[in-house]
Amino acid sequence: MLNIVILAAGLGKRMQSDLPKVLHPVAGKPMLGHVLDTARAVGPDRIVVVVGHGSDKVIADFSGQDDVQFALQQPQRGTGHAVQQALPLLVEDGSEQDVTVVLYGDVPLVQPETLRRLLEARADGMVVLTEILADPTGYGRIVRDGSGRVTRIVEHKDASAGEREISEVNTGIMAMPTARLRDWLSRIDNDNAQGEYYLTDVVGLSVRDGVPVYGAHPVAGWETAGVNSRVQQAQLERIWQAEQARRLLEQGVTLADPARFDLRGSLQCGRDVFIDVGCVFEGRVRLADGVCVGPHCVIRDADVGAGTRIEAFSHVQDAVVGEQAQIGPFARLRPGADVGDQAHVGNFVEIKKTRLGKGSKANHLAYLGDARIGERVNIGAGTITCNYDGVNKSVTVIEDDAFIGSDSQLVAPVTVGKGATLGAGTTLTGNAPANRLTISRTRQQTIEGWSRPTKKS
Repeated sequence: MLNIVILAAGLGKRMQSDLPKVLHPVAGKPMLGHVLDTARAVGPDRIVVVVGHGSDKVIADFSGQDDVQFALQQPQRGTGHAVQQALPLLVEDGSEQDVTVVLYGDVPLVQPETLRRLLEARADGMVVLTEILADPTGYGRIVRDGSGRVTRIVEHKDASAGEREISEVNTGIMAMPTARLRDWLSRIDNDNAQGEYYLTDVVGLSVRDGVPVYGAHPVAGWETAGVNSRVQQAQLERIWQAEQARRLLEQGVTLADPARFDLRGSLQCGRDVFIDVGCVFEGRVRLADGVCVGPHCVIRDADVGAGTRIEAFSHVQDAVVGEQAQIGPFARLRPGADVGDQAHVGNFVEIKKTRLGKGSKANHLAYLGDARIGERVNIGAGTITCNYDGVNKSVTVIEDDAFIGSDSQLVAPVTVGKGATLGAGTTLTGNAPANRLTISRTRQQTIEGWSRPTKKS
């Protein structure tokens, strides 16, 4: 059986924050969330997160995930001590396939393929994930024997001058037989410069017990980068954004500048998609074939149909946009917006919980909320659906081929019939009949003999 233990008890003092370190985001998701996603990808039988500082907050943020168990480390006395707290929650069936993998909540970008590589390398012993660094300062060094087998890991503060010359370092990630792990953790001590119980000491015990220790390398070096400060968090953010941009480029997406692109979720793109600079994608976004996204747009949890253009500085959230539509510039589609094929939503138009039918247009300065708008409807500049009376919200219905004149207010609930026209400046409080002109204005007057007031001396 496969156990995955994630160490997430650290304070993160260098983050200078009240938020537990593992809850700080990378690409819009808490670091611990990334690690959990990777863990799930290899099909574990049990996931245990070891919490400590800010444990209540960490548990609260992930308590709805039924496949996660939590163990409390209090006080924090090293990585070996942390894994000891997880031991009562580990599952076993007594076979040689019982294995436990240790991951870290502040090392968020380990990929599933690297975990699979780690498990494949374990064979009949344990395996540690190692990396070669040009500057290994601060990392535990991998010490090997003459045959290349790993014999021990020595922490930087405990390393001799010769050992500090070693460039192969421990990432902290390892996999080992669960039964052996229980035994080894009962035998480690804290006789070191930090006075802590190091998980790395199980390597020496493994060698002493005749259990071979293997090494494996990550698919990419950036996977094992950890976060201990805001600087490292920002660096890792750009590394991950560059990797996501690279993957999209390989899929055929055109990015105007991969260095000015942010994906904080998942992005599915069809063929010949173009994304300009400064765009942010959050949640789950799908862009169909030929979609063009202009600069500095924010798109979250949206589905955009083929051939649609989203012009500069537009915001789209929890919305559906059909094919060959045009959005923006400076448009805002709020949750529940459903824009039909070939429809236009133009400058400074806001749509919320509204269906805008095929070929309909709202090109300028309008608010359309809680509305059902048919096909080929023209919405004039300054139009508002007055959907809220201070307590309740009501629906406005505008049927096919209607024409709504500029600066109109439609006080819901109200219906505009098929082919109807509202004259400019109309405040509609009752239904407008089909194929008729409806208008509500006072008669225009010119007041003779009127003059503007003058300032009194």
